[in-house]
Amino acid sequence: MKAKVLGILALLLVLCLFMAITSSDPWYKLTSGTFLQPNNVENLLRRTSLYGILGIGVAFVIITGGIDLSVGSVVCLSGCLLAIFLDVSYQPFDNQTVLEVRAAQQQVVVAGDAPEYEVGTRIRYFGGRRARPLVAKITRVKRADGVTLMQVDQPFTRDDDAGQVARVIEVTSFRGRDATASPPLEAAVTLAGEQDHLSKRDQVVLLSPESGLNQLVIRGVEVDAGSTRLTFDQDLGSNFSDAWVAVPLRRQQRMSIPLALGTVLAIALGLGLLHGLLVTRMKLQPFVVTLCGLLFYRGMSRWLVNDQPVGFGNEYVDTLSPLGRGKLVLWQWEDAGHVETFGLPYPFFILLICAFVAGMFLNKTIWGRYLLALGRNEEAARYSGINTGRITLLAYIISTVLAATGGILFALDSNQVPPSSFGNFFELYAIAAAVLGGCSLRGGEGAVIGVVIGTAVMQVLNNMIVLLRISDELEYAIIGMVILLGVLADELIKRIAARRRARQ
Repeated sequence: MKAKVLGILALLLVLCLFMAITSSDPWYKLTSGTFLQPNNVENLLRRTSLYGILGIGVAFVIITGGIDLSVGSVVCLSGCLLAIFLDVSYQPFDNQTVLEVRAAQQQVVVAGDAPEYEVGTRIRYFGGRRARPLVAKITRVKRADGVTLMQVDQPFTRDDDAGQVARVIEVTSFRGRDATASPPLEAAVTLAGEQDHLSKRDQVVLLSPESGLNQLVIRGVEVDAGSTRLTFDQDLGSNFSDAWVAVPLRRQQRMSIPLALGTVLAIALGLGLLHGLLVTRMKLQPFVVTLCGLLFYRGMSRWLVNDQPVGFGNEYVDTLSPLGRGKLVLWQWEDAGHVETFGLPYPFFILLICAFVAGMFLNKTIWGRYLLALGRNEEAARYSGINTGRITLLAYIISTVLAATGGILFALDSNQVPPSSFGNFFELYAIAAAVLGGCSLRGGEGAVIGVVIGTAVMQVLNNMIVLLRISDELEYAIIGMVILLGVLADELIKRIAARRRARQ
């Protein structure tokens, strides 16, 4: 195994040296080439980290003599579930559901008693199927039989039976953003009344019948006697005027970040347990079980999000997104007036943690030795008193949990999850990295460090296709060739070892 790891490490070094030379301009200046540019090195580290996590998970299954073809679909399902669990919506604080709009009578009927709506209150009607949005003042209110009828001073365009109404607040003053001031001034508006229910990251809709609509994220709230001052990162625009009114919106997040992450990983654990039970209890072939998983999880992902891309927008830029897209800056410099930085991507540290824990588990615990023994000879391992079913279950659980971890990071890195293509063929990258890193498809052999190096080799090859302008269509041909060469090398090594043992 050490010889395999050293061999793949030597291959990685040769590839890196080759790319540093061939992509340089001029070729003999190794430090000026595209391959060694900081952003390219960062990208290689990030992609190696993301795919390496998947490869480590698949390696555990391959060591048992099995296979996991569902990795890419688990990645997609995890990304979709995370986007669903962390979905954020904005609703007015006191919105009411509209039951009926009577255009001829200038009346709107809402559900409930709606005590906050009185004569003189200004409201906004929106979200209807047929009637256009409207800002108006209530002139009469009647409550009876669990509904509230409101007469307004503006005509509706059409009758309707859908939509919502919400109170609007007067804007007493505003200030545009001034980047030239010292210190720079943020855009701000002052609302009438003490709106102490507003907080940072809520939103406010600023609108006027004459000027239009502007929806902004609140970055600061200051409540003073009889007024509330809101500040924003965005500018208010040149058409802002005193005629504008505001509709504050409450930020509603479906799940907290820790709960969403934990739920995704718990679902992945359940899927791994299901795979293991089908293989151990129902005696189904791992290829069949995980192939069905590949199809089922992809289909479920597309159904859950109605086959539409989902993402995180700008909601988690400062909280969760840096886990997939951020980096630990090691140094920075100025180039042509721009500040450039180089650092280690945060997924790289997650890979190091996963690799360390997996390596300790495989090489330093009795469970790791059982895993290797199972892969070498399942029947002998069973007769030795090893609970082979439990070990197989553990391998599939590790694979799906690490696939879900990779899926979370991939989703945060891309910030968007298209369910029809997200994670496609990722299982091929993972299997290729594991085989290239020394895992035998026969089972019983594997090293975590080898899988990580194998992943790096795959990513350097992929980078070579881009930098040397090789046709993109050859990407999967190269992956297939790598897997074939890995299997051939494994078979040749086994035959040579068998001949040596026979001679002794």
